[in-house]
Amino acid sequence: MVIPCAGSGSRAGAASPKQYLPLAGVPMVVHTLRAFAALPGLGQGVIVVAPQDREMAEVIQQYPQERFVISPTGGATRAQSVLAGLRALQQHGVKENEWVMVHDAARCLLTPALIEKLWLACQYDEVGGLLALPVPDTLKIADKDRVVSTLSRSGKWLAQTPQMFRHSALTQALLHASDQVTDEASAIEAMGRQPRLVSAAAFNFKVTYPEDIQLAEAVLASRSTVAAKPQETTP
Repeated sequence: MVIPCAGSGSRAGAASPKQYLPLAGVPMVVHTLRAFAALPGLGQGVIVVAPQDREMAEVIQQYPQERFVISPTGGATRAQSVLAGLRALQQHGVKENEWVMVHDAARCLLTPALIEKLWLACQYDEVGGLLALPVPDTLKIADKDRVVSTLSRSGKWLAQTPQMFRHSALTQALLHASDQVTDEASAIEAMGRQPRLVSAAAFNFKVTYPEDIQLAEAVLASRSTVAAKPQETTP
């Protein structure tokens, strides 16, 4: 797994990178890592942080994650950070033909069930794939704050993560793609390949804006409430 964490998270309106914002009492990134840790069949993971980042080491020390190592090799763009993560995985013994999942640290509501769903859907696929959600809303094209036209939502999906591709294929795709690609599937598509879409869930959103933090807190609180309820028994 590669978890890029080199961004500043400025859109979340926080003084520090959003992956360190507290959610339900722990840093946001810890929720993300725990989702992967819950699946024993997954292999080595790397958290890619900015070279000057010192906070991640403190987080991992406080909330140990044996499966993940920290790589202070993050770049200025997502593509650069993921490439650095792929190189770090190779240094830790991951082979070129092995599957690699890339996940946004800020998609902190990810569940082990969604990770497993992606794995089961793509493990024998020729290309790989990604979690995604069919677009539920009407799409508008705008010129500033005025509607220019309306797009059909038919066949359109919202890309999520994790995204899962072979190590060598993803490395080559990112090396050939523009630094401006915003997800790994885009780089694979640029190589003429068609990733598989695996239906995900609306709760697997990326915490981006201040109001997203409140929503994430509410989702986590609801999960805690459900987990705390006593199980009913059949008389």
